[in-house]
Amino acid sequence: MRFGALARVLTAGALALAAVPVTQQVAHANVPLLTAAQRQAYLYYYAPAILKRGNENAGQAGRDWITNYDFDQDGNYSTNRVNWVKVNQYVDAAATGAPSPYDRWRIRPTLYSSLIEFTEGGSKSLVLLYHVYNAADKEGSAIHDWERIEIVIRNVTGTPGGAEYASSATLTHHHDHVMRRSYDSGFNFMNTATGRHLLVWQADEAGSSTGTHAHELRFVADPYSWIAGQSPGAGAEVRVSGKSERKNLHYAFVPQASSAAVSAWRATPVTYGSAAALASRVDNEDRVSWSAVKRVTYELQDLADVIPTHWQQSNWYTHWLSAESVDISLESPVLNEAGQPEVSTGLQRFYTRSRDVGASDLTDGRNGIPSKNWFFGAYSAEQDEDFPSGSDDFKAYEGQGTDSFGRTRGMASGRLDSHGAYWWQHDFFVHSGGMDSAETREAGKWLVGAWYTPENGGFDGRWVQLFDDRPGAQ
Repeated sequence: MRFGALARVLTAGALALAAVPVTQQVAHANVPLLTAAQRQAYLYYYAPAILKRGNENAGQAGRDWITNYDFDQDGNYSTNRVNWVKVNQYVDAAATGAPSPYDRWRIRPTLYSSLIEFTEGGSKSLVLLYHVYNAADKEGSAIHDWERIEIVIRNVTGTPGGAEYASSATLTHHHDHVMRRSYDSGFNFMNTATGRHLLVWQADEAGSSTGTHAHELRFVADPYSWIAGQSPGAGAEVRVSGKSERKNLHYAFVPQASSAAVSAWRATPVTYGSAAALASRVDNEDRVSWSAVKRVTYELQDLADVIPTHWQQSNWYTHWLSAESVDISLESPVLNEAGQPEVSTGLQRFYTRSRDVGASDLTDGRNGIPSKNWFFGAYSAEQDEDFPSGSDDFKAYEGQGTDSFGRTRGMASGRLDSHGAYWWQHDFFVHSGGMDSAETREAGKWLVGAWYTPENGGFDGRWVQLFDDRPGAQ
């Protein structure tokens, strides 16, 4: 094995602790698994509405669109920054309607998602993950800006909009993970007949002169009823978490599958034909009217679409560098939409350092999805937004991070040899919503043993592709 001989000599006490969660698995035959269609439905039903500030004057039209990893259709993530900073040329070419090298681009604003399904006490819960992708950051000097939204849904019955409820949501805020619970003020949704959409504000890519910066996410503190009640000529701005003053917005991105949300916002997709009309072209300090806000639809794709690009046996070197890697023990393969494996089982290495062909040293030092702690739920939840960020380190990988029951991830999985050595594929920490001030303890629990199996009413969607890739689609 690539770690050398993994330590397997454990004390009798540790073995006993590790065995407890594995042997206490209980079948949940009375709680049926969701179908693939139901999983897609929940992901779209709770997909967030993102109200975004732009910074697109001075020849930067379109720079603050959300996009997808292959917007330029070259199959190479390492070119994303150098191509994205030319998006204004795409917009200008689109305005003429004439053929150009840019007419093959497919911006397709996208959130990369996954769904974790687990059963406890006869009740089903979901953790919904949404990854907001921007191809460039820091005023075009950095590549691949990853921003994460997590929503925990309880009492799931199989039909979105039924008896279930959103118990909490967590946003990535630079290195912090800011949580709001169902009983907190500033936890607001756009409720429609086709979805319940968490209201999230996102900054533009520019610096901190406006007090928020670099695509950071914040909770919208105004209820949707207030937003809907604004006159078309009023200034478009909302209160956001952690700030006393309202912040400008120039875009509204809503999920294309929620027809009521699309209708309410009158949102349309970015295509070569619509691009010129959907670019804001204003400075981040400019306040526009609500009627001038650009309303754009986005689609969902899968986090599992991106995972194989990091894999040691793929052409990872096209997209990533080997300066950073993570090892994950896979019990089941990563599957595509047709159910075919794209990554094999066993102990697998994933290379994650960002590769940027336009940088002199080929990187900005950022790391890809498999290296993100939130991918395993292994983060320290906070209530406040700090800058610079000051989050506790949960130290879950090292085996120090414990849940409300005193369990580490290795104790929950029965794999104590994983501590500090590798992630197990199904390691995941579900936050309960409580706040724990201890540096290496969080309120919630590590999912235990074979939680992810059909017999135990579970499904680990981080490794499964649910949504059709739609290659070449506008």
